[in-house]
Amino acid sequence: MNKSIFKLLVIALSLTIVGCKKEEKYSEIPEIEFVSLTPSSTTEFSQNIVLKLTYKDGDGDIGNEDPDVYSLYVKDARLPRADEYHIQPLTPPDQALQIEGELTVRLSGIFVLGNDSTETTKFTVKLKDRAGNWSNEVVTSSIKVSK
Repeated sequence: MNKSIFKLLVIALSLTIVGCKKEEKYSEIPEIEFVSLTPSSTTEFSQNIVLKLTYKDGDGDIGNEDPDVYSLYVKDARLPRADEYHIQPLTPPDQALQIEGELTVRLSGIFVLGNDSTETTKFTVKLKDRAGNWSNEVVTSSIKVSK
């Protein structure tokens, strides 16, 4: 067998093996990652803050049809309790599908708590699926709030 044909076969076989990638199976416990928090500074009550997260879930049970059920918890580092947000179902409720994507949340009403004219804070975020599984917690970048 010619050396160049042999080399070509080895390269083709290597590319075939590399190209046959097994699909990654996600956990049924949701996973989130922080993407961005914009703007990085704002005047109190002046605009919505846009929080972007990515998510992965092995059975797709993120969100709820009932608007009174909250799935996303966003805690301002300056406050003792988290704000809760409703998320619409990301898949049909009767189907278990592996999903991933980006979630955009608009945070409103951020304000200065103390007597200073500016404060800096971060948010801790976590997500709960319909089965009651909590995602990992992520911490955002800082945001400066001015009076």
